[in-house]
Amino acid sequence: MSKKDYYEILGVQKNSSKDELKKAFHKLAHKYHPDKNKGDDKMFKEVNEAYQVLSDDQKRAQYDQFGADGPNFGGGQGGFNQSGFGGFDFSGFQGQQGFDMGDLGDIFSDFFGGQARGGTSQRRGRDMSTEITIAFADSIFGTTRKILLTKTSACVTCHGSGAKEGAKQVTCSACNGKGQIRETRRSILGTFATTKLCEVCNGVGTVPSEMCQTCKGAGVKRREEEIEIKIPAGIENGEMIRMTGLGEAVKHGIAGDLYIKINISNHAVFHREGQNLYMDLEVKLSEAILGGERTIETLDGKVGMKIPEGIASGTQLRIREHGVPSSRGKRGDLIVKVIVKIPTKLSRKAKEAIETLREEGN
Repeated sequence: MSKKDYYEILGVQKNSSKDELKKAFHKLAHKYHPDKNKGDDKMFKEVNEAYQVLSDDQKRAQYDQFGADGPNFGGGQGGFNQSGFGGFDFSGFQGQQGFDMGDLGDIFSDFFGGQARGGTSQRRGRDMSTEITIAFADSIFGTTRKILLTKTSACVTCHGSGAKEGAKQVTCSACNGKGQIRETRRSILGTFATTKLCEVCNGVGTVPSEMCQTCKGAGVKRREEEIEIKIPAGIENGEMIRMTGLGEAVKHGIAGDLYIKINISNHAVFHREGQNLYMDLEVKLSEAILGGERTIETLDGKVGMKIPEGIASGTQLRIREHGVPSSRGKRGDLIVKVIVKIPTKLSRKAKEAIETLREEGN
């Protein structure tokens, strides 16, 4: 049986919430991102696979019951694994007597009704990843960005069919319209018939009578494509956005996904902690003692704020609902930390006033 443990891959408990799964995914996707110096493409794909299963309630319930060998996770009927069958390990026969041990999966698939490796499953294009940098304010309120990517996309002339406009579809001569080619192979158990995907028609069973001149019948062509990215309000630095079907395309298959890592520029005034924004505000000594009114330039515009009398340096004042929007529609707060500026030079009159305060015990 498959040894994959999706919970272990994400580093979470089996009773973890969707939010915990999402946080774990973002952390690991950032760590293993292929574009990083120490990225790991294999682990990045495993983390993505685990998250796609566990974040879907139906798939998660099936995985919890059957594990990664369930019917929807590639285990096949009977849960066959090439490393063993019925408790017997055939790996010791590798390379002996001309047997192709790499085809045992195909052989036993015929026995148990599973799909042969390289069979008729729909092909899928390669996933892609990129990253963009956005302004701090755009990360708070959300924005839309357009990027240009050079990738393999469906041919704009034939829309992925590979056929010349008006050309008819004819039966594939290589597979006689079956979409599969049957082969006879020898193994340690005898001679077996196996099937593989027809490489001429890609399993469709038909081919165009005339090929598209733009893509030469490939159905796909490498070109520059403009992608519009909708960035949600409140996105965090390093978070990944997944755009389904915008990865690389394949003929008669489904396109891969596009992953965009979001980098956020630092702001000169504000920084973020959770759903709250923080800033420092310098006030004069006289203002700290006597109090006053201040106009604060927030990300939403100007807001009036009262400075209480006798405020101490380091005191935090709160401006409600001027922070980061949450997925529930509520906003965090803006926390203003007051920094009392002590003058380095005083006039004679100011010194006398301070002396008076000291005499009064202040």
